[in-house]
Amino acid sequence: MLTTDYGVNYTISFMPSDLMPDTEAYEFAISNTNHRKSPRDPKLRQTILTLIYEFFRNRSAIMLYLCETGDNRQKHRSRLFESWYRASGHQTTFAYFAAELPDEYGISNYVALILRPDHPRFAAIAQQFSDTIELFREKPE
Repeated sequence: MLTTDYGVNYTISFMPSDLMPDTEAYEFAISNTNHRKSPRDPKLRQTILTLIYEFFRNRSAIMLYLCETGDNRQKHRSRLFESWYRASGHQTTFAYFAAELPDEYGISNYVALILRPDHPRFAAIAQQFSDTIELFREKPE
């Protein structure tokens, strides 16, 4: 757990994911555990980016980022995370694929796949992510 200068407590974790079968991927989670309003904090951004860079020291690492939907601020979280990625200056260091998926209740879910372009199975994993997204988008008849 970390606490920002603004008194906001965060838990940051990498958990094994089952969203992409036959691929070892990890879901990256950021949780505001004391539910305090969080101003834009450059130290938090830098801490999270540093953890992500460390995660990707292994070129075979695969990360999925899913935005929490409980408070209906998932679109904001997705935009913020993507802006951190774009501002990091590492667009060539990491490949970033994002998607929006409405669930059966019409709630938008935001997910991103991040991996290194030199990943040994880059093309296959990017295709698997795309196929998985399409599978979730298909509506049962």
